[in-house]
Order: sequence, then structure tokens, then C-alpha cells
Amino acid sequence: MASHPRFNLFTGKGDKFYFNLTASNGQVILSSQGYANKSGAKNGIASVKKNSGDDSKFDRKQSKDAKHFFNLLAGNKQIIGSSQRYASKASMENGIASVRTNAPKADIQED
Repeated sequence: MASHPRFNLFTGKGDKFYFNLTASNGQVILSSQGYANKSGAKNGIASVKKNSGDDSKFDRKQSKDAKHFFNLLAGNKQIIGSSQRYASKASMENGIASVRTNAPKADIQED
């Protein structure tokens, strides 16, 4: 059964706050860096929603092992989220399209 896209907000390593954006199929499509407090993480989610509609904010990269990934950047060029590693550039582009589609309408779920 498909669910709705959502931001999962949780406390993780070092008591920092993190979020993952999951698509309707439950797959994580974007993960945040750690935030010192919950309000910072919520601001990060708002920034993802705001910036995900702008293709120029997606910084496409290739790792040393030839995997493709992307970072979503805020207006100040800070990374607000990173993708998984993809085997192909086409798969990475599909991941970007998924973030662009899912982020604006995603709800927030707090653990």
C-alpha cells in the first residue's frame, strides 16, 4: 500500500536532529545533515520545500567509485540534503525528479 510522501524528522547520532524525505513508495530520496536543534531541522525542511522546485539548486556529482549523487543547495549554497549513490546518471536524474515532485507536498512526521 502506497503512503504519502513525507519528511521523517528524528534524533540521531550525537543527539542531533535529522530528516529524510521519503517518496510515496517509502524509499528515502533525500537525507539531511545533522542539526543542533529541532527548529533548525524544521527550517531545513522548509528550505527543501522552497528550493526543490529550482533545478539549478541541484548540484550533480560523481563519486570516486563512479557513482552518481546530488546535493540540494539553499540560496546561500549550503547543502540542505543529499541523495543516495546511484549506479547511473539517469537513475540520479530520476531521483532529482522524485525530490522535485514529492518535497513540496510532503508532510512532516516526527519520531
